[in-house]
Amino acid sequence: MTGSERVRRAVLFQGPDRIPVDLPEPFGTDFLHVGPDPDPNWRPKSPGEDEWGCIWEKDREGRTMGQVKFHPLRDYSILNDYPFPNYDLPERYERARRAIEENKEGKFVLAHIPLSFIHRLEYLRGHEEAWTDPYEHPDELEMLLDKLADIAMDSIRHFASIGAEGICSADDWGLQDRSMVSPELFRRFWKKRYAKVYGFARDLGLLTFLHSCGHISELLDDLIDAGLQVIQMDQQENMGVEELSRRFGGRICFWCPVDIQGTMVRGSVEDVRRYARRLIDAFGRFNGGFIGKWYPSPDAVGHTWEKIAVMAEEFISYGSKIYKKGDEG
Repeated sequence: MTGSERVRRAVLFQGPDRIPVDLPEPFGTDFLHVGPDPDPNWRPKSPGEDEWGCIWEKDREGRTMGQVKFHPLRDYSILNDYPFPNYDLPERYERARRAIEENKEGKFVLAHIPLSFIHRLEYLRGHEEAWTDPYEHPDELEMLLDKLADIAMDSIRHFASIGAEGICSADDWGLQDRSMVSPELFRRFWKKRYAKVYGFARDLGLLTFLHSCGHISELLDDLIDAGLQVIQMDQQENMGVEELSRRFGGRICFWCPVDIQGTMVRGSVEDVRRYARRLIDAFGRFNGGFIGKWYPSPDAVGHTWEKIAVMAEEFISYGSKIYKKGDEG
């Protein structure tokens, strides 16, 4: 199978030949990651400014993404005149188009789209404002979330036209022990926007992926109902691997490394090996349902190359045997 076929079959529970992987060299990946380029006509007005008008402050080493120090939409009175970036420009997708044309190995083309319903809200509004908006400015929040969904769909339309096969975005909805919002609040403001975006993508033949860290099991049913097909989850220990499998296995595909805050940091090399196999057994036993991954900023979280290599080797070696054994849910 090609990477494209393998990933698609794992996501749709249609029996891939092995567990798909997204790993560093020399272990390889079944994915081709693409994203939009900056607007060629945009120029920052201040150091650290992004296209949305947010001004970032980063650490000198550049190990983290930094923090927003200026929030351009802190005052909702300018919402109607706020200059949102334009993702309906064909020039933004030219480099991605060339990469897809050169994808001779047939890897699965995953497009990273400009969609972040909670992070971008925080960047634009500020942390405190973002979390009080549902109570103090519900109408303005609805308008802003609708605009963010429209921007995402502009980007999805272009990616679909150049051959992308899936879309991916990021929203960290969890604290360590619970979700950041109640399911009721999530359903009121966010679920319908995810459903709109995911429905649009799936109508164009694209699979839907979301990165979300923290304790998010309270929200997974709603995300699945909204049309999410793959959850990229860097933490699992705080929710329980077997509990996640019991509640959601066979309904959504899990795309995971060994837990990046738990076993990958505090465990031994053998603990990492066992945990990697445990992920495959728990999530990959439904004739699909699991994709192996690594965390691509290992220095920021204290991951050693020895543990990364052991995890990758187990994803590849054990992941190539599970379906041959007929181990299906």
